[in-house]
Parts: sequence; structure tokens; C-alpha cells
Amino acid sequence: MPPTLASLVHHSALKLTVRAGEDRLDVPVRWAHVSELADPVPYMEGGELLLITALKLDAEDPEAMRRYVKRLAGAGVVGLGFAVGVNYDDIPVALVEAARDEGLPLLEVPRRTPFLAISKAVSAAIAADQYRSVTAGFAAQRELTKQALTGGPEGLLAALASQVDGWAALYDASGAVVATAPEWAGRRAARLTADVERLRERPAPASSVVGGPGTSDNDDRVELHSLGTGRRPRSALAVGTAAALGTAERYAVHSAIALLTLTTERSRSLQAAEQRIGAAVLRMLLAGEPEHARTVAGDLYGGLLDAPFRLIVAETVAVSSVRIAADAPARVPSAAGLAAAAGAIGDPLEALTEVVESAAARSGEALLVVPERERLVVLAADGGAAVTACGEYTVALEAARTGEQAGAGDEDELVVGVSAPVGPIAAAAAYKQAEQALSVARRRGRVYVEHEQLASGSVLPLLADDAVRAFADGLLRPLYEHDATGRGDLVASLRAWLSRHGQWDAAAADLGVHRHTLRYRMRRVEEILGRSLDDPDVRMELWLALKATTSAE
Repeated sequence: MPPTLASLVHHSALKLTVRAGEDRLDVPVRWAHVSELADPVPYMEGGELLLITALKLDAEDPEAMRRYVKRLAGAGVVGLGFAVGVNYDDIPVALVEAARDEGLPLLEVPRRTPFLAISKAVSAAIAADQYRSVTAGFAAQRELTKQALTGGPEGLLAALASQVDGWAALYDASGAVVATAPEWAGRRAARLTADVERLRERPAPASSVVGGPGTSDNDDRVELHSLGTGRRPRSALAVGTAAALGTAERYAVHSAIALLTLTTERSRSLQAAEQRIGAAVLRMLLAGEPEHARTVAGDLYGGLLDAPFRLIVAETVAVSSVRIAADAPARVPSAAGLAAAAGAIGDPLEALTEVVESAAARSGEALLVVPERERLVVLAADGGAAVTACGEYTVALEAARTGEQAGAGDEDELVVGVSAPVGPIAAAAAYKQAEQALSVARRRGRVYVEHEQLASGSVLPLLADDAVRAFADGLLRPLYEHDATGRGDLVASLRAWLSRHGQWDAAAADLGVHRHTLRYRMRRVEEILGRSLDDPDVRMELWLALKATTSAE
């Protein structure tokens, strides 16, 4: 603790006597300053014990003393030491009453106690306090380092909360809470997400102080610090305390920032090495060598291959080539905040990487991420946090795209295809599934498509492809040209006959003609097209062609 007026009064060598302000002696003293100026306030910073002999003061004038004391108190002077036996044998009553009225502590300094002794006592106490703070800071650093090595970020946060007598929280790049200590601080930390997002927008390193909402149980003071060495913060630290941090607590916070940066910001060489291992594991899986892949993966990715996983393939497409699907979500879900956070990164593939890696880190699950030319390949646990975050993030992007009418800008858009759950032996099939889903996503103007959706949906939306429409137009053109001459309605008749599975009476009834008329029309269709309607492949192609041309109308 820094020196206080009480500690100076109790200093046996100083022999100080309290004459006013007895209830305010616990105030810290930043320095002891001697000044005989009639107005020393311009030279004060606040927190000083002012020592005087009243050489230039009319200390017996009540009005002058009230003005003098009031001005000192307003400047933050914490106490006034008056040396008796120099200019006055005793402290004048006017000064004592003025100090009592203002609540400013007034100390009587005996003649045998020089001001220098008081200054030395204050200086020694401050030095001792700083030494204790530095020693405590180094001890805190050792404890935090130990916890970081043995307990990870959670252990480090617990040690930091204990050191500052408050709470601590760690956030990922999206602003989501990763860990808190103690546990009760989770709700308090979650309310600071918006403040963390604003901090992330500032160049790193950045920090800010957030005051509490003012309620009785949440009036803590919170410091926010960005973590990371790059241009964009990787995460953030929040530290909540009842009061401003002291020197020892400040050492502890700075140590925590350094250690958390080391644990969350891996070196580029390590990232590159892990990425090469991940690429090798993926190549072995796709080559049908799961056992070799498992051996190479080791502890880094090995657990990921012990349970069903999904392959995610993502790439970017030009906005101008994206069509907004009619069934695209019209509402931005709760993941919109995550999308906005990652969207600030700029590169869609890098943003998706940030999303899935943050989700996997929070849940403690393994994740394999491999940049592959102009696309990104992710191998993630089925049902895990990374797959869930990927889905929520892309749904938010798709909803935002719908609302903003994509195609208005020049930026690239993200497209994602996801395989069905598989094991290591079926990785090649999963990769093909993800590519098929990716292709459908591009065709349909969707951000995210899972392979299961292809089987459970309809093939008809796939007919929107320009090549399919061109085939349909070429196949049916002779029939449309025939109908344009007014010699019959072969297209409508063919559609009705195919829809009734070749049942003459039912199809003729739909058209309102005799079945013999319909039979004649179907023979004309065969003659014009040069194809037999008895061939099921021909019937299938004609039906799909009719559907393709109908959807284009």
C-alpha cells in the first residue's frame, strides 16, 4: 500500500499531531511538497501533502484562510502540514477552523521535525510500496506462467482473477466468450461483446476501459485489451475489478497479455508446418490410405479420424455470377454478429477459416484446414462446433445477401459445399460429395449446400442450367414450330400424355379431345422428332425438356 496520512501520523520519528480532518487520514499520499506561495495550486498535481510555515500567509485572517484551504482542497491536495515554532508558535485558529470546515486534514509539525524528514519518509514509503509491487508482479508472473503451462488459458485466467481480486474473461476474434474466471463472470463478460467488437476495429495493440452499468452488483471497472501481434487482433482479454488497478495488479495484467498472446498467436513457421501436415493427411485420405494418414496425423489430427467427419469445400465466386435463390433465407439469424465480425477480415475464405477455427478452439475439438489453390478444404467432426458454426455463418451471409440484393458490388462471395458424414476409408467419396454440393450451390445461387439436401430435394432446380435449357430448346423446337402453324397442339398433348404416364383416356380427358385424336398427335410427335415414345429414355428426356422450358418461361 502507498503511504497515507495515517501512516505518517503513526511514524514515531515524525511526531505529527492531527488538528483537523481526522476522518480522512486514510487517503494515499503521492508526494510531500514544500511551498510558501500564497497560491501554490498551479504547481500541484493532486495527492500531495503540502508543507508550510505560513511565511507569506495571513494565517490569522478567517476569510483568507477559507479561500486558501478551499483552493487547496479543490486542487486535490490531501493534507496540510503546518510547522509551529517558526512564524507562528501555534497553528492559528482561522486556519484550523477553515480546514475543519473544508474537511482537509491538518497536521501540526513540531519545530524539531524538519520538512525534509517528512519528505524522506514519504519517499521511502513510496519506494517500499513500489518494491513490494514489483516483487508481487514478478511472483504473479511466475504463477501465471505456471498456470499457462499446466492449465492453459483457463488456468491462467483463474490465476489472474485471483491476483487482481476480480474476474477475467477471454474472447475469440468474433467477440464470443471463450473462458471466464470465476464462472459467475460469464454473464458479465457476455454483455461486453459489443465493446470487444469496437476494440477489434482499432489497430492492435489496443485497450479501453468500460465502466459498469451502475447497478449494485455490477459496478465493476473493466479493462479490455486486444491480443495478438498482427494487424488484426486474434482475441481479447477483459479484466474486471472494483477499483483501478494498482502497480502489482498492472504487472499481472501485462504478464497475462503476453502469455495469452503466446498461447493464442502461433508463429508463422509453426502454422506453416501444421498446414503441411494437414495437407499430407488430406492427400493420404483422398488416396485411400487411411492408416498412413492416421500415422502422420498423430496427436495433432488423430482424434479427428476416430469418429465420423465431414469434408467442407469452399471457394469464392464473383458477385455478378451469383443468383439469389427464391428459397434463400429472408431473416438474419443470431449468427449475424459472427458474420459481421468475420466479414471485417475481407477475404471470404480467410473469414470462414476464422469462424471454424474459433468454434473448434472454443469446444476443444480437432480441425484440419487446408488451403487448396483458390479454395479451402476443411475436415471437421460431424455434429461438432466447427460444422455448426460454418452452417450458421453461411446462413447469416445468405440472409444478408438476400437483403442487400447481391450483384450490386464487385466483391467475391463465398460458396460452400458439405459432404455427408463419413469415416476415413470414404474420404475420397466425401470429397466428391462436397464438390457436388458446391457445384449445386453455385448453380442455385446459394452460399451453403449439404450433400444430404441433394438427395432429399428435387432434381428439377438443376434444370435451370443454361446447357440443359439449350438441349431442351433444341429437342422441342420442331414441335413448337409445328404448333406455330396452327396445325395442332403437339406440345400440350405430349405434356398431358407424359403426365398421365401414357394413359390415353385420362390424358385425352385432360385435353378435352378424343383418345384417337391424342393417338394421332403422339404419332406425329414421333414422326417429327424421329424418336419412339415406347423408349423410356426418350420419355424421360422429353419430360425433363418440358420441365426445363417451363421453368425458363
